[in-house]
Amino acid sequence: MLKTDVTWPESFRYQTNTEWEPVGFFSETLCNATSFDLMLGFFSSSAINVLSYGFASFIYNGGKMRMIINDILSSDDISAISMAHDGNDLPFFDLRNLEQLSYTLNKRDKHFFECLAWLIRNDCIEIKIVRMVNGSGIAHTKCGTFSDGINRIGFEGSVNFSLSAFMHNKESLGVYCDWNGPADVGRINGIQKSFDRAFNGLDKDIEFVQAVDLKGYTHFQFKSKGLDELLDDELDLIENAEKQDIPETIKAALNQTKTKVERAIEKIKGVKQAKESEPRFPYPTGPRPYQQHAFENWKENQQGLFAMATGTGKTLTSLNCLLEIYKRKGYYKAIILVPTLTLVDQWEEECKKFHFGHIVKVYSKNKEWKSELDAIRLQEDFNFSDKEPSYIIIATYASFARDSIFKDLISISNKINKKLLLIADEAHNMGSPRILNRLSGVKYKRRIGLSATPERQFNDMGNNALRKFFGCEDLEGYTFEFSMQEAIDKGYLCRYFYYPHLVRLTDEEMSEYMKISIQLAKFYNYDNDSFPGSGDILMRLLLKRKRIVHKAKNKESIFESIIRDWYNAKGSLKYTLVYVPEGSRPDDESADLYDSEESIPGDDYTDSLIDTYTNMVQAISPTTTVKKFISGTGERKQILEDFATGKLEVLTSMKCLDEGVDVPRSELAIFCASTGNPRQFIQRRGRILRNHPDKKRAVIHDLVVVPEISSVSENFNIERSLLASELKRVRDFALMSENADFAYEELKSVLDYYDLSLF
Repeated sequence: MLKTDVTWPESFRYQTNTEWEPVGFFSETLCNATSFDLMLGFFSSSAINVLSYGFASFIYNGGKMRMIINDILSSDDISAISMAHDGNDLPFFDLRNLEQLSYTLNKRDKHFFECLAWLIRNDCIEIKIVRMVNGSGIAHTKCGTFSDGINRIGFEGSVNFSLSAFMHNKESLGVYCDWNGPADVGRINGIQKSFDRAFNGLDKDIEFVQAVDLKGYTHFQFKSKGLDELLDDELDLIENAEKQDIPETIKAALNQTKTKVERAIEKIKGVKQAKESEPRFPYPTGPRPYQQHAFENWKENQQGLFAMATGTGKTLTSLNCLLEIYKRKGYYKAIILVPTLTLVDQWEEECKKFHFGHIVKVYSKNKEWKSELDAIRLQEDFNFSDKEPSYIIIATYASFARDSIFKDLISISNKINKKLLLIADEAHNMGSPRILNRLSGVKYKRRIGLSATPERQFNDMGNNALRKFFGCEDLEGYTFEFSMQEAIDKGYLCRYFYYPHLVRLTDEEMSEYMKISIQLAKFYNYDNDSFPGSGDILMRLLLKRKRIVHKAKNKESIFESIIRDWYNAKGSLKYTLVYVPEGSRPDDESADLYDSEESIPGDDYTDSLIDTYTNMVQAISPTTTVKKFISGTGERKQILEDFATGKLEVLTSMKCLDEGVDVPRSELAIFCASTGNPRQFIQRRGRILRNHPDKKRAVIHDLVVVPEISSVSENFNIERSLLASELKRVRDFALMSENADFAYEELKSVLDYYDLSLF
């Protein structure tokens, strides 16, 4: 403040070569003012930098400035300026020819202009150039006013804005302060009135001179610096000036300004740090249009299912909704449910990218989760501050399904039922029997379900319950949908080539297959070509059939051929994913809900199967690095990082690459595990289609098992129906590929035999 933060001489007069230097007056007053009106005689380019000391601080205060400058330059003066070299002291400062002048500016001059440019860009300065109407004499007034919004001061005197005036001449300056009584107020009003008359064109003795387009020129010529940069530059200038051969009185005056500049820098740093810790979208471009569209669809009811293709950023989309709540309400509260332990850690990382803090992970790895939840409960029940507490709780579905943990999660506080957002990742997991009976106990009103495939196979009851829970029961579709085709067309997922390969069963496999088919015939409804119901016996028979298809021996030779051809063509197997056949539990619904160890129960045959495929890769090229990615695999994060860099070339897996694993660098995928589960094959395709700067197209090879059934067999219609289900995947893959005709030609004989259509 001008009255309290500026040290004033008793006489309120400033004089060169004394303790009260005019330089000190301007620099310290600028540091404490919010407005500055300046009317002066003439000044040189080398002296205008005097205003550099404190100019950035003035801007930091939100300062606005008006300036009247005298026109005194002759044609000879202008010629001298145009011929000057860097480092020369210029006799005059000419706003009519900034471009020529800019070639001769020193570091301090440039700082002044950068400050000037900042004021111009932000509409915080107005400049008028004047001359005498009769052409004789000069407008030599040197006066002005400062204000901090509370107090005003005025000044006038003999001081010109020239280097010699400030540093060498015996010059003086009188200052008038409104807190010193009516006499000083009258003098301030007089100075202000004189300035306003001239600035508004009411002084008949002077006229305005047309100047260069300052706004346009400064935008072009001078770097657009931030306020923090300007203050840093100002501090640097003051420190350099203190090292120069200048009077000690001036050094002392500048030291006062230095303290205020340092204080402003520290405040900006504090504000900057606070701002940096504020929740915000992790990328400068903000959410993608469709991600923002999802929020717009959701915000009215604040419940919804987002059916979004794998790879389109479901996590970012839901966290953006949480961010929008924070922007409007000033807090964020969320419970996030995920299927696997790995996803708990991945969601934590994504939350941190948004600068969300206070994250509690409810899973087996965190032994302190209960006490951390209790702390949140106390904070909610006994919050004595005006600010709402913010936090995020991430838990697995397996934890959510347990009685004790469920009670802890849904009873944090009754105060937050309308405030907390429940996010269900891979929301189809909530349709499992273990979760469905929990839904009625969830009182949190804000809800988002995320899945590329919200619908569960053969589970209408579960699907209906999910739609109701997420507020979609009255909608034909979902709250928001973003299909894979749309994502590919708009460039959010990469394009791909698709190559299906027909696989025949061995005689032994075919014999076993037919035995099961005969048993299945007892359950088959020939009227509508389907299996009605879902009894235990029927499901066991279907599962046995799936196992034969999954483990078909002839897949191995076809797989080996694909790998060998790719290696011979590319010279490398880098960025290859292999989904090997599953032995014990191929794609059955009970595998939706992972247990706390994320393990999929296997058997010796299953373990041998993945080893077989892994070894085949190694046999093609002994130098190729290949790794199994299965339940129990340690250092998963490092494995995925090595795969992304090419250090690890091939990953073989069963189900562990289905949900929540990001492998955007993958270019080749080989699906050896036959599946009729749409969720499974959609998830897998989404993994391979994620964009990467070094990837133009993806390639997918798909091994399709087709049993040879006689057209006169009583089981022909059954097999036709089952094959039609299997070909749903093929049709879906082919239609979006770059080579759809290839799939048709490859399968034409089978399609004709069973009278099926691919398209």
